[in-house]
Amino acid sequence: MTQPRQFVVEADGGSRGNPGPAGYGAVVIDPVTGETLAEAAEYIGVATNNVAEYKGLIAGLKAARALVPDASADGALRVRVRMDSKLVVEQMSGRWKIKHPDMKPLAAEAARILPPSAVTYEWIPREKNKHADRLANEAMDAGRRGEQWEPSASTASLDTRGSGSAMDLPPVSGPPGDAAAGAARARAALAGRTGAAPDATAPADAAGPARAAATSTAPTDTAPAAAATTAPQVGWAAPDLCAPATFVLLRHGETALTPEKRFSGSGGSDPELSAVGRRQAELIAGALAARGTIEEIVSSPLRRCRETAGAVAARLGLEVRIEDGLRETDFGAWEGLTFAEVRERHGADLDAWLGSAKAAPTGGGESFAEVARRVAATRDRLTTRYAGRTVLLVTHVTPIKTLVRLALGAPPEAMFRMELSAASVSAVAYYADGNASVRLLNDTSHLR
Repeated sequence: MTQPRQFVVEADGGSRGNPGPAGYGAVVIDPVTGETLAEAAEYIGVATNNVAEYKGLIAGLKAARALVPDASADGALRVRVRMDSKLVVEQMSGRWKIKHPDMKPLAAEAARILPPSAVTYEWIPREKNKHADRLANEAMDAGRRGEQWEPSASTASLDTRGSGSAMDLPPVSGPPGDAAAGAARARAALAGRTGAAPDATAPADAAGPARAAATSTAPTDTAPAAAATTAPQVGWAAPDLCAPATFVLLRHGETALTPEKRFSGSGGSDPELSAVGRRQAELIAGALAARGTIEEIVSSPLRRCRETAGAVAARLGLEVRIEDGLRETDFGAWEGLTFAEVRERHGADLDAWLGSAKAAPTGGGESFAEVARRVAATRDRLTTRYAGRTVLLVTHVTPIKTLVRLALGAPPEAMFRMELSAASVSAVAYYADGNASVRLLNDTSHLR
């Protein structure tokens, strides 16, 4: 019996704006030698990340089919698709439903290219998908110049893969591709009757700017046969999550109080940015403009945040929406004091505050528990309002740490174990099923 040809297809797509100028890239690789057999890339105009990713998948599957004349024959070809889009991998594997009207025809087209038994899907971290990512970026760069991508001008293969690097491609077995989305639900029901315990790991798709920090908790589909007897992971099978609401969390720039490490909340003097803080605001504005992913800006009402947000908004051509729920903690009588001064004047109250999230600062300030309730309510409003969008939230230490802590499910004492520098950037993605993924914490690379 003739052995099937086996290929690896790596595909990716990107959008500079989501939606914005978009392109895709795909590469077909010999898993034995690591040789690049075919490349495809195209600038597709204005589209979302997810549309571009699906078009990259379609191009990769078509390129693989073109290499085998009888590819449509049963058993002639086996393709292992590797992508860093959790959305596409899970939808094409049948574990997530496809509800979005833009995704349905693309998924259907991809499913028709090769027999369902010929294709398996695997999620990989973005750093392992550099070849396809480079092709997608070459296509977007060409589109910006008013051109289309040309294979002869591409350096993606040279830049991202050494020659002769063999890849491990396990044999395909079981129901590869899970072509029917209902199969996942059937397996879940069967597993429930037999007492199988599903895993509760949250998804880690990388739509929007936060894709740059892939998490190690996302599994790869390295054993297709096992999929027939194990339940989908909790929270993965039911909703079609599409793009998350991604909050890019920017702490305001420095004020005169920042380098002196004084308590500066919402009950004090409301200081303006210092000269250093204004410079920091300009630097982060430039960095965010270069990334081109911010679609909305929301700010705390306090002056230092409004000034930081204003600098970014002026650079990006966006309006600033004020959200009172993003204000800093009211530190009561501690406003303007250093930690040592509070220790000297209000030692017992400080000890209580450090020991319990329910303890408030001296003089009627807010406890961390009160702030957490306020911030959580604000988060819920904003994730609903900005579903699927990338939003810059310009706020303060306590709200940012609270959002990160809640996303991680960490206890209140975790607040004291995070460093958050002035003008630093963090990011959290919020999915439709209620799961959250921390993508970035305390990034200050734009200030260096």
